[in-house]
Amino acid sequence: MNISVVIPLLNEEESLTELHHWIANVMQTNGFSYELLFIDDGSTDNSWKIIQKIQETDNNVKGIRFLKNFGKSQALHAGFATATGDVIITMDADLQDNPEEIPDLYNMITKQDFDLVSGWKKKRYDNKITKNLPSKLFNWAARKTSGVKLNDFNCGLKAYHNNVVKNIDVNGEMHRYIPVLAKNAGFSKIGEKIVQHQARKYGETKFGMDRFVNGFLDLITIWFLSRFGKRPMHLFGALGVIMFGLGFIFALYIGIDKLFFNKVGRLITDRPEFYLALVTMILGSQFFVAGFLGEIILRQKTDKKRYLIKESLNLKR
Repeated sequence: MNISVVIPLLNEEESLTELHHWIANVMQTNGFSYELLFIDDGSTDNSWKIIQKIQETDNNVKGIRFLKNFGKSQALHAGFATATGDVIITMDADLQDNPEEIPDLYNMITKQDFDLVSGWKKKRYDNKITKNLPSKLFNWAARKTSGVKLNDFNCGLKAYHNNVVKNIDVNGEMHRYIPVLAKNAGFSKIGEKIVQHQARKYGETKFGMDRFVNGFLDLITIWFLSRFGKRPMHLFGALGVIMFGLGFIFALYIGIDKLFFNKVGRLITDRPEFYLALVTMILGSQFFVAGFLGEIILRQKTDKKRYLIKESLNLKR
């Protein structure tokens, strides 16, 4: 199979039929063999009924319905686990991503040997103050922190080689950083393509300003995990040893000063330097213990289900 199109969605009943027709037309025009995977992330409207109706007329359509809203990352995880195409295309269900971009994205993966190609919505139709400006700041921080030179990390329209999606773990809210996850997994050939951004036709955006705050927090998390996720003792242990060592040397100096040079001076416990040394040694010990516990947890962790599927359509289990 040439292409798997994975579409996570939440309450997008107005756009699904139009989106299906658009994608199907692009696939048939270009002669692609394909599957269209709708991942319903706990919609409360008629989205699932519409997906069922679409599937009755098109056997290329498949669907997964979550028991409740688990988030876009979990929806993508389910889609990646199910997808069988040589190339996996992800896009949003709100018609703001243009399916006409699919052939070029497919060729960049198959003919130019990219592992991943991310769309870049260079010209956007979103609010400049509440979305465009924070997005530029977010993307700048992501580039500086991750080393991945992309202009639009959060664009939903992306193309992946099958090997990439089968070897990365998208969890939490890390869908924003899939290119970083891919790079950390060893897939270094990451490209970018300017894509057409469509103005929202139906409904309202499901994301508010809080996603940028959460995005920056997730950026810190992924930076830490990429550098110390498999070796927490290298960070916490090193900090602990340095802080404990400095505190111990300071305490030793105070003790020698009291025993040999200022015998009749203030008590050690009356000197603020004593408490600084004591606090530094305590914090150093805690950092070291945190690293040690992190190593134990890392070696004992087991995988748990991050979402529950209520029902599925046209999938072989």
